[in-house]
Amino acid sequence: MADLSRAHMEAFLEMMSAERGAAVNTLASYQRDLDDLYSFLVSKKKSPASAGSSDLAGYLRQLDEKGFAASSQARRLSAMRQFFKFLYAEGLRADDPTAILDAPKKGRPLPKIMSEDTVTRLLERAAQEALEPGPEQISRLRMLALLELLYATGMRVSELVSLPAKVLDQEGRFLMIRGKGNKERLVPLSRSAIAALKAYGQARKLAAETAGDSAWLFPSSGKEGYLPRQVFARDLKGLAARAGLKAAAISPHVLRHAFASHLLQNGADLRVVQELLGHSDISTTQIYTHVLEERLRETVQAHHPLAKQPKNRD
Repeated sequence: MADLSRAHMEAFLEMMSAERGAAVNTLASYQRDLDDLYSFLVSKKKSPASAGSSDLAGYLRQLDEKGFAASSQARRLSAMRQFFKFLYAEGLRADDPTAILDAPKKGRPLPKIMSEDTVTRLLERAAQEALEPGPEQISRLRMLALLELLYATGMRVSELVSLPAKVLDQEGRFLMIRGKGNKERLVPLSRSAIAALKAYGQARKLAAETAGDSAWLFPSSGKEGYLPRQVFARDLKGLAARAGLKAAAISPHVLRHAFASHLLQNGADLRVVQELLGHSDISTTQIYTHVLEERLRETVQAHHPLAKQPKNRD
């Protein structure tokens, strides 16, 4: 039966290639997954022809016990379903044992955040560089304005880079942001964000006198007319490296997460944070409470005496 099952696996892969035009990498992935399943079934004295739903569920449990991510388990289950549907369609099995298997639940990944100290170091470095004279000063003033605005408001990077130049004409400590679904929301600005925006605006005005004005606050020669978010992300990593920080862990999106988590850990109301972030559903905002709960758990695990492993008294 083992040899017959191997032949069925080869026939399945040939079908995927010939009839469905599966790519080479896809076929190789299917083969690896099915080879692993086959080895498991053989260890249980089973084969693809004789395995039941409980056997396949046992395989998925083993993957979970080995620490496979839910996404990896889901991919294995997908390969299994394709294969057993093939066996059923070809009359090689009288049933499809994968029909009643549940897909593994994918845990929502917690967002990466930065500590308040890390944000402070980043902003201080940007402010220091913005004071340095030279032809690149306007770029450094732009970076400082971008960071101050992002950390003060938590706006999405796409909202930030596409701000109109007319925000420079606004007075007061609030900024109107047009977000997803063309919805507008009002967000407050910190004093440092107002100062950085003013300094950048003055430098931008002088540059516009020779280069021509733009409708965008952060103009670019690209087709969109404003600073591409990828360029901002690249320059931010460069700044982080110069500040002595781990550049790979820092991005505009992580700064947005930092804004939300720092507000919550300092006592802000969840509904207020939802409004500031522009989330239509509060369940999206609640992920930040899970971040704080996880950090609290880690703190207890690391420092509480009852959480530590007891010493061997033998």
